[in-house]
Amino acid sequence: MSAQPNHAPVTPYAPAPGAPAELLAQLRADKRAATWVPAFEREWAAALEESRRTFSLAGLYEVVQDWQGRLAHAPAVDAFIASGYDDSDFIDVAELRGRRR
Repeated sequence: MSAQPNHAPVTPYAPAPGAPAELLAQLRADKRAATWVPAFEREWAAALEESRRTFSLAGLYEVVQDWQGRLAHAPAVDAFIASGYDDSDFIDVAELRGRRR
């Protein structure tokens, strides 16, 4: 018999206890701090409120994981933008849908 109730979702990712504070420090040190820090704080506050209502840490974990991903991928995005991001071969799906009609 399991100690967890059947209805409790299993969270595959659980950040270290200090991960949110470390993440916030990294965000503050980033060149995008002016926009990223307030956005992180808004998402964190909303997830914290949800956590208080639901007694689940899943939303908090998700916020940490999302922002860790954004930080991890920021150099690749910067390199793409610096390259001039030639998207001339971009396919406009809306345009394709219009042609079918």
